[in-house]
Amino acid sequence: MAKRRKGKKGHRQRSEKRHPTDPARTPAPRARDFGGLNRLILGLAVAGMALTAYLTAVKWLGTTPLYCGTESSCDIVQSSRWSTLLGFPLSFWGFLTYAVLAALMWKMRRRRSTWSKAALVACIGVGISIYLTAVSVFEIQATCMYCLASLAIMTAIFALLCWARPEQIPGFQWKTWLPTAALSAALVVGALHLHYSGAFDPAAGPEKPYLAALATHLEESGAKFYGAYWCPRCQEQKELFGASAKRLPYVECKPGGPNGPETVSCAAKNIENYPTWIIGGRRYIGVRDPKTLATHSGFRWEDPSR
Repeated sequence: MAKRRKGKKGHRQRSEKRHPTDPARTPAPRARDFGGLNRLILGLAVAGMALTAYLTAVKWLGTTPLYCGTESSCDIVQSSRWSTLLGFPLSFWGFLTYAVLAALMWKMRRRRSTWSKAALVACIGVGISIYLTAVSVFEIQATCMYCLASLAIMTAIFALLCWARPEQIPGFQWKTWLPTAALSAALVVGALHLHYSGAFDPAAGPEKPYLAALATHLEESGAKFYGAYWCPRCQEQKELFGASAKRLPYVECKPGGPNGPETVSCAAKNIENYPTWIIGGRRYIGVRDPKTLATHSGFRWEDPSR
């Protein structure tokens, strides 16, 4: 009789195993396994790093990218004022963005909560890429295949991240995450637009026609502006020309610092004070406003818009 009771108990246990749909016994759903998709996103981030590293190296070496000839639309974009940010090539900041994404994807193998950070970085990256593409099309009126490739890579990373979101992220909700990510991207793009508008630094903004023409005239007339990078008055002189300062016929006299040797070209002209202007054989020491420089060099302004 004991054996029969044991058999019935065993039969009940086997019957229970045959009903996996019982809510009390259904195992909790497992988080989505990224697997190959995770490696694909990581590979795209590495590809973005390679692309932006190449563009950064080309910019620093002063050459042009492959299939990007002089005066081509690609070259126009790469040499525009939008191609640098805070003294570094814009591609360098893109490289850092892709590097952060690659690091987060590598970390996501063990910590699914890292997804939120990676998706936020990718969302901001897409926003910046769209903004710069719009600038290329509507402002510069030229496009760069390398920039478009970067836009495609960043968009693909963001889309794949959204599609492959892990199912279990504590406290995550699309209705709160999406507005936050969109607002973050809008704020970064807005700050970038203000920077290139000259709100923070006039040198990064658009050139004023008069100052651009005057600086070009000084260069073509043989005038020279001797100074040193560490000289505050020299920086003040450049600031008077705003975004056109790069056109000035500037000669660096002491690249080694205040205690370094003077360059041969400056020593030959007996330059002892900075800034020093030599215009038409005459020497002018100290900061000169654009109007005075125009008088010294015989510059006559004709507004091309008239």
